[in-house]
Amino acid sequence: MPDYGNTVKQICFDSLDKIHADLKIRLHYDDIKIREFFNEVVIAYIEKNEHIMSFVGELKDKKQISKKKRKKISRSNTKAEDVKRKFGLDKSEIESIFDIIEKEWGV
Repeated sequence: MPDYGNTVKQICFDSLDKIHADLKIRLHYDDIKIREFFNEVVIAYIEKNEHIMSFVGELKDKKQISKKKRKKISRSNTKAEDVKRKFGLDKSEIESIFDIIEKEWGV
């Protein structure tokens, strides 16, 4: 897993009372803290976990995101994967490249 740093940021959003209550009940039942749950879901989304991406696809259908835009995103993702395969780059190598760039440019 990539290093996500150690600076803590707060992610806030509004939700309905019933959804919040039901979530707290389910998470308590499963002995999971809200923070742990959302951090893991966000990491799974960032890392393109196949289960989360399937859910995101269903969400896009539900939200009726245009097929043109979805196709464009899909093509872009396919090209990115092809480049990774072509150059044989894994996540740690990509991280190293960004670290080198950061040191060079002081970004």
